Amino acid sequence: MTIVYLVILAAVLALVIWNLFTEEKLQNQLTAMMVIIPLVLRLLMIK
Repeated sequence: MTIVYLVILAAVLALVIWNLFTEEKLQNQLTAMMVIIPLVLRLLMIK
């Protein structure tokens, strides 16, 4: 079950990173950066 969770998390993280680089508004880029931090920590299993 943990592997499925990590795969879904990695997919969401990839989409957020893709959104970060394709977004033109600075505010939306900053929001994506704030979302990336907890996703990376969860992917590395750091609580």
